[in-house]
Amino acid sequence: MSNKIKLEIRNMTKLYKNNDGVRNINLKVNEGELVTLLGPSGCGKTTILRTIGGFLNCDQGSILIDGKPIEHLPPEKRPTAMVFQNYNLWPHMTVYENMAFGLKLRKIPKAERHRQIMEMLDLVKMTGMENKYPNQLSGGQQQRIAIARSLLLKPEVLLLDEPFSALDAKIRSQMREELRKIQIDLNITVVFVTHDQEEAMALSDRIVVMNKGSFEQIGTPAEVYNNPINRYVAGFIGDMNFIEQGGKTIAVRPENILIQKGTGDGITGKVRATMVLGHYSEVTVDTYHGIIKAFVPCENSEIFQSGETVTLTFSKYHEFAKDDIAS
Repeated sequence: MSNKIKLEIRNMTKLYKNNDGVRNINLKVNEGELVTLLGPSGCGKTTILRTIGGFLNCDQGSILIDGKPIEHLPPEKRPTAMVFQNYNLWPHMTVYENMAFGLKLRKIPKAERHRQIMEMLDLVKMTGMENKYPNQLSGGQQQRIAIARSLLLKPEVLLLDEPFSALDAKIRSQMREELRKIQIDLNITVVFVTHDQEEAMALSDRIVVMNKGSFEQIGTPAEVYNNPINRYVAGFIGDMNFIEQGGKTIAVRPENILIQKGTGDGITGKVRATMVLGHYSEVTVDTYHGIIKAFVPCENSEIFQSGETVTLTFSKYHEFAKDDIAS
């Protein structure tokens, strides 16, 4: 990833008739960077993606790729390619024909077209599938082809709109790994949209946490997870306990809570339940401040029995003003 700015959004506003949309958006994406727009449904993620791709017009502001404004260009003239949630493969065309379509429009000679298609099928592990139709492929295979078809156009910026949301958890995880490998190998600049925080954490160089049409925080996955800027971000990324104390809200992650048997200095409560979640267990504790979740190594989980009195102390926490809630 270089420090060269590949994509820049300047003071961009796009509002719908009901006044929803995004206002005054500013974002710079470096060449070879994967930036994820993360937030709940309706927060404006896809609106931004569609304005970059040219499927929506901006009301104000500009979008630049390699320093050149593109907001006046139709989608087919922009140096972008978009992969949608529902694959958008043509059902009456084979995999090969789907992939060849864009290259034909660009008047790439037949032999060169064939070479590029076979190379791309190899890259996405779909060699041998070129004569199948989309309905003969699984969801994961269709999405691979949709991504491969976009990559063939050699876009300056690849736009991905919740591309794995229709897949089951295991295939989704595999597809993330494959996309990240291809993205790094080819040094592609990607803007990725998801509402899945785990997906954002696994894939991104940087995450843009969105809320109601604006940006709450931009940072690396580690920055956003370890140093949330406000209560909204703290609650949206990862598990978080919120404890009201005086005029403050204490936010503490379950892995930063230490549990000891008996009473002591800290928050005292009774163990409600212990749930094994793989290499760690989740212990829920009833306290004066409500239910608090803590993570403990699996081998320690049997120590804490339901109904037992325990004391909780924090190795790390964040403090927010009590009225610091979603803006």
